[in-house]
Amino acid sequence: MSKVAERAPSPQVTGRPRRSVASVAQGVVIAIGFVMLVGGFGVIAADYRPYKIPSASMTPTLGIGDTVLARKAGGDAVGRGDIVVFHDDAWGNSQLVKRVVGVGGDTVTGDDRGRLTVNGKPVDEPYLDKNPVLATAFTVTVPESRLFVLGDDRGNSLDSRSHLDVASGSVPASGVVARVEARIVPLSRAAAQPRTVAFDGLGGPLAHRPGPLVPAAWATVIGATLIVLASAMGGVVSLGRRIGKRRG
Repeated sequence: MSKVAERAPSPQVTGRPRRSVASVAQGVVIAIGFVMLVGGFGVIAADYRPYKIPSASMTPTLGIGDTVLARKAGGDAVGRGDIVVFHDDAWGNSQLVKRVVGVGGDTVTGDDRGRLTVNGKPVDEPYLDKNPVLATAFTVTVPESRLFVLGDDRGNSLDSRSHLDVASGSVPASGVVARVEARIVPLSRAAAQPRTVAFDGLGGPLAHRPGPLVPAAWATVIGATLIVLASAMGGVVSLGRRIGKRRG
């Protein structure tokens, strides 16, 4: 009798285990979160720099010791109403933070209560302290390519009024390095710096609208949150599977 040849068992096909739908979704969410986190943080790191306010001259808008974020900008990218970080050798070696109230060609007048008239038009500045202050009265015409800057605390600020004997108190536009867009410290007062409309009736150049700081900050926070939540959910799902196998 002939022996029937026994068939050899078919080799088992091995491969990478299939990923579950939950695992794939987790990976997608983490990837999206990572892109948002890196993208948002990258924009802030590339365009913005922190500055600490050294004096009370910008109160009540900015207090002494506050830390602000300012977007890098030159003097050709600022307008009346912008709060700027600048440097002028005639004013000392440090960088200062003041508000631009006049540009080249403007005639700026201030009374003893700190109220402004620019090119014959009174300017209502809602960010100032409404209490009467003792200030220096002046009238100047700002030279071309220069800026006239004041602190928001008109009764307690060493600004263009303190340097009227040099270029009518103005600073070179080329000395501007950044525009202030937000306060980040203290956290209890952290907020974006709103664009003022106080000078809009004068025509350009006007205060600039905020840059991408707020969207970039939200992207960073949301991206980090997605990564944390997706990682946590993945851990919960994995733990549930292990518990289920033990019970089975």
